[in-house]
Amino acid sequence: MADAVDRAEEAAARASAREVDAGLAARVRAGDDGALGALYDRHGRAAWSLARRICIDEQLAEDVVQEAFLSFWRDPTRFDPARGAFATWLLTVVHHKAVDTVRKESTIRRRTVSSDAGDDLPLPAEAGADSQALGAVVAGQVRVALHRLPAEQRQALALAYFGGYTQREVAALTGVPLGTVKSRMFTGLARLRAVLGSTTGYEGAAG
Repeated sequence: MADAVDRAEEAAARASAREVDAGLAARVRAGDDGALGALYDRHGRAAWSLARRICIDEQLAEDVVQEAFLSFWRDPTRFDPARGAFATWLLTVVHHKAVDTVRKESTIRRRTVSSDAGDDLPLPAEAGADSQALGAVVAGQVRVALHRLPAEQRQALALAYFGGYTQREVAALTGVPLGTVKSRMFTGLARLRAVLGSTTGYEGAAG
């Protein structure tokens, strides 16, 4: 009898979680950035764990998870609550993106090894100047894009990426919980990448 009650309670909890996720997804479709952050808070850790098992590299896993959430933010209609739970859909997306990332990294490594023999060849003098100019342009675009973010997201990203502070230090400096800082940075980065993509072609390249 107790087992049956436990199973019923678990089923009810899963149904409740599914309803919450569906509601948050609907808010994302309506343009609510906070709902995206809430979904990240609920499922980001599980998504990262899956990506980490496939990619091995922690930073690659972070990139995969961010791209998975970003792809949902770009086109929320990709998730259909009538066809299943958001968590299941998200982990499927993460799995595919992680596998693709591993394949791409393997290709890059093979190309790097094959081109090692030419590493000592001098680069044209203008190549360095072009790189510096491009870096200056991109840095300027990033700063401009930052000003288009909500103040709390802009503050968290500026402290982390321009100030060099860790997420824990940002939390201490701003007086907000660490989880809130992570959520603000994730949502801010998603919006920043979308803004930059509209002016640099980055978004299309990432897809």
